[in-house]
This record gives sequence, C-alpha cells and structure tokens, in this order.
Amino acid sequence: MSLFNPSRDEVREFFFGIWGKFKASQALTDLEKIGLGVIHMHPEYHAILDAPAQFKHQAYFPEMGETNPFLHMSLHLSILEQISINQPIGIAGIYEQLKLKHHNEHDAQHDIQECLAEVIWQAQRNKTALDADSYVQLLQQKAGNSSQ
Repeated sequence: MSLFNPSRDEVREFFFGIWGKFKASQALTDLEKIGLGVIHMHPEYHAILDAPAQFKHQAYFPEMGETNPFLHMSLHLSILEQISINQPIGIAGIYEQLKLKHHNEHDAQHDIQECLAEVIWQAQRNKTALDADSYVQLLQQKAGNSSQ
C-alpha cells in the first residue's frame, strides 16, 4: 500500500485487515493499532468490516446522505497524524482544547474533520493548494480562540 496516496481498494483492505486481525487476536503494527482505535470509535461500521466481500466495492453517494465509512476513518487517521507531528503548527494544542470542550477525543476529531473538509473544498473549488493558515484559523474558531 502506498502510504501517501493509497488507492480506494488499498484503504478498504487496510481497515478490513485490521478488523480481521483484531478479531483473530493477531498482532497489529503500530499504525494498525491506531486504525483499530479509530474503528473502535465507530461501532456503526463494525458490520461493514465484518463483510469485506459485500462492502469492498460498495459505492457511497454523499448527495444521497451516505457517509463513506472508509473515507471517514481515513480522515481520522490523517488528523491523528497531523496532531502527532503538530502540523500545521498549533493543531496539537487546539486538539487538546477541543478534547476539553467536548470531554472526548471523538467529537474533537470530528470538529477537526469539519475544518479539514472546508479547506479541502476551498482548495478544490479555487484550484489551489490547501491553505494551512485558513485551516488553523478554522480550528481556532472551533476551539473558541478566534483571537489567536
């Protein structure tokens, strides 16, 4: 699997593989352990992960109100990586503030996902690179620090 640009099938196999290893009590890599934590935050996806043959090629249509569970879990992984290396600078501290605000990691990560989705949408719409400054400003607003 390409770490930086995995295909749709590679992402799905990654999560199916983690779940299969977990259920078989097999050892997980460090990255798989992080992925398992994300999976555990989403019990609503466990039935999907239990049926790889059925869901490996499933299409999800946001315009019909469908959430792609693999994209959603991948965004959690991306955010956790950003936090672990504090990139963009300040995200780790903002995450701590969001965890205090929500009293849990999951909702804090969802706040960050909303901000990330906004800057991705803006970049796609404007055909530009992601604007890290706008991302941090949105994050600060979510945390209630718009004056920073």
